[in-house]
Amino acid sequence: MSDPGTGPRILALWSAPRSRSTAFFRMMCERGDFQVLHEPFSYLAEFGKVEVAGKFVHTERDLLAAIRTQAAAGPLFFKDTTDERYPEALADRDFLGADAIHTFLIRHPRETIASYHAVNPDVSCHQIGFEAQYELFKAVREQTGTSPLVIDGNDLTEKPREVVEAYCAAVGIPFVPDALNWRPESRREWEPSSRWHSDASASSGFAAKARPDYVDVARHPVLSGHLAHQLPFYERLHAHRLTV
Repeated sequence: MSDPGTGPRILALWSAPRSRSTAFFRMMCERGDFQVLHEPFSYLAEFGKVEVAGKFVHTERDLLAAIRTQAAAGPLFFKDTTDERYPEALADRDFLGADAIHTFLIRHPRETIASYHAVNPDVSCHQIGFEAQYELFKAVREQTGTSPLVIDGNDLTEKPREVVEAYCAAVGIPFVPDALNWRPESRREWEPSSRWHSDASASSGFAAKARPDYVDVARHPVLSGHLAHQLPFYERLHAHRLTV
């Protein structure tokens, strides 16, 4: 769904958890030319309801309808995480194809698992998210006949201007350099899951932080199994990543 010369009406970013997607969301807020939705599918799965344009929806099918309705009022960006599967989204061919542009954000699972574990030490394997993310990537590719855009969270912190500029060109929206920096704040959309967004709330741009206190995933008796399972899906996505 797009307007000629103005880019997509629905622009989606599907991220593995802990891949710097909230910072990307914050950058999209700073642009000012998109309505924004924060993790609508994830919130629905976690809390049983999600607010879209001032109204709560309680099913995935109703959420898809609400996203389309909101996008009819102006370009809409949403970002979501793939720590769960979203079967209605996977089954909606128009949503996967003509109605939206779907993009993907990855980061090496060794890092995302350690980051997830720091917030939730009981993280389960499926919550790492790369298997579900790759399933969604394949579904979009099968529907559109084109491999969707993939960006890497580490590339984003190392070369933010170059990566964001290339992302904008690929999805057909203007590059807005001023959006690469913002005022630190905790946004209303993050309140239901605020403990996951403390770094993003304190941030003013894309940056990597050293985490010497994080667990060594490869040596952990449980997390090493999560890594072994998720790594092949990450590698398949990484093979399509945007390079700048």
